[in-house]
Amino acid sequence: MEYTTLGKTGLRISRMGFGGIPIQKVDAGVTRRLMELLAEHGVNYIDTARGYTVSEAYLGEALTGLRDRFILATKSMARTKEAMARDIEISLANLKTDFIDLYQIHNPSLAELEQVIAPGGALEALLEARDAGKIRHLGITAHMAGVFERALEMDWVETVMFPYNLVETQGEALMRRCTEQQVGFICMKPLAGGALEDASLALRFIARNPDVSVVIPGMCDPKEIEENIAALEDASPLTVQELEKIEAIRKELGTQFCRRCNYCQPCTAGISISGIFVLEGYLRRYGLGDWAQQRYAALDKKAGDCVGCGACESRCPYQLPIREMLARCKDEFGR
Repeated sequence: MEYTTLGKTGLRISRMGFGGIPIQKVDAGVTRRLMELLAEHGVNYIDTARGYTVSEAYLGEALTGLRDRFILATKSMARTKEAMARDIEISLANLKTDFIDLYQIHNPSLAELEQVIAPGGALEALLEARDAGKIRHLGITAHMAGVFERALEMDWVETVMFPYNLVETQGEALMRRCTEQQVGFICMKPLAGGALEDASLALRFIARNPDVSVVIPGMCDPKEIEENIAALEDASPLTVQELEKIEAIRKELGTQFCRRCNYCQPCTAGISISGIFVLEGYLRRYGLGDWAQQRYAALDKKAGDCVGCGACESRCPYQLPIREMLARCKDEFGR
């Protein structure tokens, strides 16, 4: 396992970390086995969040006796001092730890980021918690380049988490600035929210960028851990054929595709928005049209049930034209 220093935090971390979203689908027992396997392989960076329902709690149970083997990072959507102070205490209790290595402002808009740093904002609670030894380092996560750029102007920001993968490279110039400013760069969405089928190729592409401090694929199965580690440890250069495949994937996906973050939910009409887009991918790209049609037919709510309110689009961090995309799915699936 390759290790690096996470920017000016000074934390020595593995270049592959563990994304804690998918363990919401398993339980604390499975999570414990995953933590043991990570420790065996020398993976020492774990990412979770207050917003990931049971993720923090499962990790807290699973890390009993293993806490000192890992660097723990979590994050909160709180924007005010009071709400952030409360979330920090919840995180500490859930994770069953006296301190959290990295606490991050979770996906603020530019306006929300200004609220965070204003008097009475969440930053005050974070600084007080750091002074009290409850957290050690501060960071920010973002989905939009404007927030990423603004974060690099703030001297308290020690890390930035941002999407980076073989079809989303819009952050590369800002990633270079991270290196220059000794700000750790945490790569999220390495598989573009599941849109990329070839995980090995996707991770090998990321590993070849020296501006990536750590990549955090979400995992809930031991097999995924073994496969992802093998990909990250493969130092061979990308072949001509692989580079051609990357270009083909870029042309096919473009930039307007769902990353399954589910910030768009809940839908006013009860539609599983990301679920429909997943089925559309199988219909259009993976040669599983009959399977996709069958699964789509079984859905209670179809794309055609969209009432066009636009609430989903106001919440989408990628500013996708979700209503147009659902209309396209309605045409493709026939209802």
